[in-house]
Parts: sequence; C-alpha cells; structure tokens
Amino acid sequence: MTKILVTGGAGFIGSNFIHYYLKFHPEDQVVNLDNLTYAGHAESLKDLEGNLNYQFVKGDITNERDVRKVMVGIDVVVHFAAESHVDRSILDPMQFVKTNVLGTAVLLNAALEAKVKRFHHISTDEVFGQLDQEDSAFNEETPYVPRTPYAASKAGSDHLVRAYFETYGLPITISNCSNNFGPYHDPEKLIPRFITNLLEGNKVPLMGKGENIRDWIYVLDHNRAVDLILQKGKVGETYCIGGEEKSNLEVTNKILEILGMGEEMIEYVEHRLGHDFRYAIDDSKIRALGWSPEKSFDERLSETVKWFKENEWWWKPLKKNRPNVDRSAQKGFEK
Repeated sequence: MTKILVTGGAGFIGSNFIHYYLKFHPEDQVVNLDNLTYAGHAESLKDLEGNLNYQFVKGDITNERDVRKVMVGIDVVVHFAAESHVDRSILDPMQFVKTNVLGTAVLLNAALEAKVKRFHHISTDEVFGQLDQEDSAFNEETPYVPRTPYAASKAGSDHLVRAYFETYGLPITISNCSNNFGPYHDPEKLIPRFITNLLEGNKVPLMGKGENIRDWIYVLDHNRAVDLILQKGKVGETYCIGGEEKSNLEVTNKILEILGMGEEMIEYVEHRLGHDFRYAIDDSKIRALGWSPEKSFDERLSETVKWFKENEWWWKPLKKNRPNVDRSAQKGFEK
C-alpha cells in the first residue's frame, strides 16, 4: 500500500486526479491537503466522503505546521496546489509568489525531512514563454522565459524542485502540461466560462480576434500521464504533457456549434496585459513511456459541454457574485 499526499486536491486538476487515482489504485490511501480558497471546491469530492482510503485535511501549503503534520507517513507527494489564473496574477502578483514559490519550498523541506519516495511537481507550459506561429513546440530542453507573474512564480517553483534534487537528492519528477479542460473546471477559465455563459444565455468575452493559440489536453489524459510518470518516470527528469493546438476562436466556435448557437454570441474584448500568442508542446518523451490521449479534442469538448449541462448544481453557485477578474485584468490594476 502507498500513502499519497495530493496538494490542492479540491482544485480542478487535483480533484480529477484523486477520482482517477482511487479508481485505479483502490488499495492505496490518498490524503488531500487543500486550503479551500476560491479555486478549491469541496463539492467536487463529496462522493468520496465514505471512502476509507480518502482523507481530507484543510491546510495551507505555506504554513510549516500544517505541512509537517500532514506529511507524516507519506510515501509520495503529488503537488498540484497553486494559484493558476493568469488574470488574477496580474492584479495580485504577491499572492502567486507566496503560494507558488514559498508554498513549494515549505513542501519540499517537509518532504525531505519525511524521506518521501517521490515528490512529483505539476507545472505548466507557460514557464517557457510564448511561441510565434512558425516556432517549434516546447520540449523538456526549452529555456524558461516566463512573461506573466503566474508563469514566473511557477518557473520559480520548478527551479526549487530541481534544486532539492541536485542539492539534497530528493527524488523528484516534474511535468509541464498544456491547458487542461474537463469536469469540475472552475468557471473563471476560458472553456468552462464560455460554456456556462452560453448556458445562461450570455455572450462570451473573446480577447482580440481569438487569434491566440493554446495546446489543450483533457484532464483525464493529463492525470493518466502523471500516474505513468509516478510508475515509470525517471527520478530527476521532466516530462512535457501536451494535447491539440487550437486558436481561441476555434475553441469558441466549436462550443457554439455544440450548443447550436451562432457567432452573435461572441463579444470581442481587449487583450489582457502580457497575453502570450501561442503555446505548443512536443510530448514525445512521455509518449515513449507508452502514453497518448485516449480521444480527440472534439470528442472530449462535447463530453465537457454535456457535463456542464448536467451539473448546474456545481457551477452555478460558483458564478454567483464572482467578480469578473478577466475584464479587470485587461487594463492592469484598474478594477
């Protein structure tokens, strides 16, 4: 039996990972450490309340006492916990530095003291900066050129994780993934925001002309890759996890098509500050371990729209009285 600590397990990717992990590793125990900020939703895991192999602990990764207490007896750490909304990072960069850099350092110290067998760190392709249309995709050797406070804070945490491997021999792995989508995705983010806006009869705010390109991966495929890295990944190595490139306009039009709506539901708005043009990932290294996405982007997007249509109980309370962060971030600190 393995005892695994998942940080940020009430967030989007973390909650999906816990569901996945307990399904495919029913003999293991999962401890979920989450502070339940705006991005953490206990409702995403309410179906696990009676599972004897699941434990929820409310705590802050920047609090040494919380982290040391929960780290006792842990074999593996999977570190999802992070501030991750780019627009929020433009408005409040210090919170991102505190959570993503300091929080990771606190976890690394505690993991080292507890002699964990693996510390897996979840990162992002945004640490690599942006690409032009003709540029080759990011890979594990791409230099870091972060362009937003969010990306810079994640880059800092990546460097700390590597430093603990090189300096102290902590057995780490890192994965840099592209944009995730799927169930339990916070409606602040593009795909769930657009789906839920349209389900409520509201327009979708598309930045610029929708020309910016992102690499999209379904959350289940991402978590399958993380599990594979835990099983077969080489200690000290980084693995890039990618999906399919789509422009924001392409994604928007696909959602409109699925819902039977037209382009009149698009409201074009200004770009946010530091809006990266393109992300793309060369994931040949993780594919060499035997991983690949199970379905296409189009199939998974249809499944995601269906999930949001059938689970209004989950997302409607989150949108109620939620400030429009993306709009306020377009002009820096003007709110």
